[in-house]
Amino acid sequence: MERIVVLAFGMFALGLDAYVVAGLLPGIGASFGIAPGEAGQTVTVFTLTYALAAPVCATLLAGRPVRKILAVALVVFAVANALSAGATGLLWLLLARAFAGLAAGLYAPVAVAAAATLVEPRRKGRALAFTLGGMSTGTVIGVPVGLWIADRIGWQETLLMVALLGALAAAAIVLRLPDIPAAEPPSWRARVALLADPRILATAAVSFLTAVSSLGLYTYVAPLLDRAGLGEVATGYFWAWGSGGLIGSFAIGPLIDWTGAPRRLMALILAVLALTLAALPPLLGLGSLGYLPFLIWGAMGWASQAPQQHTLLGLKPEHGSVAVALNSSANYLGGAVGAALGGVALALAGLAALPVAAAGVAMAALMLQLAILTRRHSAAPA
Repeated sequence: MERIVVLAFGMFALGLDAYVVAGLLPGIGASFGIAPGEAGQTVTVFTLTYALAAPVCATLLAGRPVRKILAVALVVFAVANALSAGATGLLWLLLARAFAGLAAGLYAPVAVAAAATLVEPRRKGRALAFTLGGMSTGTVIGVPVGLWIADRIGWQETLLMVALLGALAAAAIVLRLPDIPAAEPPSWRARVALLADPRILATAAVSFLTAVSSLGLYTYVAPLLDRAGLGEVATGYFWAWGSGGLIGSFAIGPLIDWTGAPRRLMALILAVLALTLAALPPLLGLGSLGYLPFLIWGAMGWASQAPQQHTLLGLKPEHGSVAVALNSSANYLGGAVGAALGGVALALAGLAALPVAAAGVAMAALMLQLAILTRRHSAAPA
């Protein structure tokens, strides 16, 4: 279990970095004299670089020593965050954030695939959930601490804290993680075939739509709460969402191992997510009851990752890191697309339409997941 903790520690640093910068945008904008929209490019460049880097790096580095890849990725991640803190202009900051996204896109899928190889098959769900739970923990615990540091000292110090965590995680990888046998690298034909496998693409498409729905709406939580007259107590709703994410991340692993049915669990998660997002507007006006959909939303959103990774590793265990990287890319790309589409919906229909639109996308993901289940059962031998 200690080895899984080491991998999760690196994910903690990544989760903190991925989500804390959105809260640092006012300070970044003030430092460089730019509008919030321009400062927001720092989030976009990290997310898109991560989404593009994950499958490319996993494909190019397949068969290389796993521990070395993880350590190098975290060193680059730490240096990139240190350079972000020391950036003297927006261009340099964007370049540094791009390298941070590149390193995160390299580390995360390799760490997830490595976690699955470090435990016996019956405990794979727990290992995946614990590793991915490191990222949600970084969001729930790390982000408030990072924002507190930014308020008291400055946004640069928050990024320096992230850099320090990345360096410590790299040291832990070198000192505590054993050599993990690298899988035999697939041929280029096999790699292309892997990325064209309809089962893998369908699974990644479900992850993409889930992220469009959940992460896309999350981008606009603050204005939604302001519209409901809850802006002054917004922190409580963010905590509810993050706490739900923490619960979902760690609870889903034992459920996967117990049921042995990650695809069915994913369908259930999507059904609950769609209903919760649709119920969000009316419940916001009911006092403390309004925290409940945020708690469930966070739990379902974060719980959705482990079943998908488990499914992909089951489909292509010999090329696990490449398949997992494609899914990670779909997740982050979905978040970026969801934020962009949310902006369009906001301009065309207003804030009230966002939860309903997000629920509709979650329902589309559910329909696709049910189609996957139906096709799988019809293809199974009698």
